[in-house]
Amino acid sequence: MKTTQQVEQLQEYAIIVGVHLPKDEQFDYGMEELKNLAQALHVEVVGTITQNLERANSAHYVGKGKIDEIQALYEETGANLVIFNDELSPSQIRNLEAELMCKVIDRTMLILDIFARRAKTREAQLQVQLAQLQYMLPRLVGLHASLSRQGGGTGGGFKNRGAGETKLELDRRKIESRISKIKKELEQVSAQRETQRKQREKNAIPVVSLVGYTNAGKSTIMNQLLLKTGQDEHKQVFEKDMLFATLETSVRQLALDDQKSFLLTDTVGFVSKLPHHLVKAFRSTLEEARNADLLLHVVDVSHEQYRYMMEVTEQTLQAVGVENIPTIYVYNKCDQTSLPYPVMSGEHIWLAAKEDKGLTELLQMIRGQVFTDYVKATFVIPYHEGHVVSYLNEHATILNTTYEEQGTIIKAELRKADAERFALFQQL
Repeated sequence: MKTTQQVEQLQEYAIIVGVHLPKDEQFDYGMEELKNLAQALHVEVVGTITQNLERANSAHYVGKGKIDEIQALYEETGANLVIFNDELSPSQIRNLEAELMCKVIDRTMLILDIFARRAKTREAQLQVQLAQLQYMLPRLVGLHASLSRQGGGTGGGFKNRGAGETKLELDRRKIESRISKIKKELEQVSAQRETQRKQREKNAIPVVSLVGYTNAGKSTIMNQLLLKTGQDEHKQVFEKDMLFATLETSVRQLALDDQKSFLLTDTVGFVSKLPHHLVKAFRSTLEEARNADLLLHVVDVSHEQYRYMMEVTEQTLQAVGVENIPTIYVYNKCDQTSLPYPVMSGEHIWLAAKEDKGLTELLQMIRGQVFTDYVKATFVIPYHEGHVVSYLNEHATILNTTYEEQGTIIKAELRKADAERFALFQQL
C-alpha cells in the first residue's frame, strides 16, 4: 500500500477545460484562477481547452466535438487528469469518464482537496470532511464506475448488478452516518465558540474581522498590526503567498497605548465559484465576522481583477449572513502599483502592509469606528473602594489622578458601560 507521501510525489499533468457562457465577463480570469488552484496542489497544467456555448451541455458539459479535441490533447501532452472549470453533475462526471477513459475532476473537487490539505485545526478538518462527504453523496455511482474501471474493467455484466447496488447502498449509509457524526461534533465546537463569544461580549471588547479574497494579504496585515502594538512574535499567524494559506479563524487581542483594546480575527479567504458545501461548512468559522463590530475588507489592489474579487467577497459574506456591519476597505499591495499611498478617504485606505506603510493610519480608522461608545467622566472613589481604582487603571485611559480627603479623584476616558457601572462614584 502506498503511503500519503508516495502518492503526493506522483506528478499530475492536467488539461483544464472551460465553457464560456454569453454573460460570463470574468471567464478568462476564472480559467487563470483554475490554473492557479491546480498549481496550489502541485498539478502541472499542460493544456487548455475552451468552448463558447449558450449553455453548458447537460450530458457532457462541453459539446460532443470538443470531447474528441480533449482526448487528442490528452494523448499528445501525456496528461493524466482533466479538470473542468465548473461543478459537474453526477451524470456529467459519469459520461465524461466513460468517453475520455481518464480521471475527471471539477473545480469543486479541486478546491475541496486544497482545503483538505490546508486544514490544521480539528474544526477546519471536520468542516472540510463534511463538505467532501456532502459533495460525494449524490456522485457515488460515478465514483464507483471510475473505481471499477481502474480495477480492471466492467467485465461482470448483469451478473454483479445486484451486488454493486448493495455496495452503493452500504456506502451511502456509511456516508450519511459519518455526516451525522461530524455535524454533532461541529455543534459542540460551535457551542464552545459561542461561550467564548459571550464571555467577550460580557467583557465588552470590540471585535474587528479581516475578510477578503484569498491571498489579499489579511494574515500579513494581522501580523504587522500585532508587531505594531508590541505583541509577542509567537502570536503571529501563518502567512504565505499562496491560495488559501489561512483556513482557521485566528483571534488575537490588540492592546493600544491608551488602555483600549480590541480583538482582531482573521478568516478564510474567498474565491469565485466557492463550492456551496464549503460556504455552508465554513458558516460557523465566519460567525466571527457575523458578530464583528467592524469589518476590514482587504483587497489586493495590484490585481487587475480586484473589483471582481470585491464583488465575490461581498456576495459570499451575504450568503453566510454577514450584513449591515460597518466596513473599512483596505486596498493592500499599493507598493506593486503606481497608486499613491498611504492615503485615507472616508471608509477607504490605500496602504502596503508588507512595507508597514499605512498601518498607523489604519489603526486610527479602527479606533474612530470601534471606540465611539467611550465617554469622559470624573470619579470620586473612597479609599476603602480600592478595587474600583485598580479596575479603572486597568480598563480606562486615565487622564488625571489626585488624592483628596474624601478619596481618589480620577478623570478618565472609558467605555460607557463602565461609566454606568461606576455611576455611584461619578462627580456630576
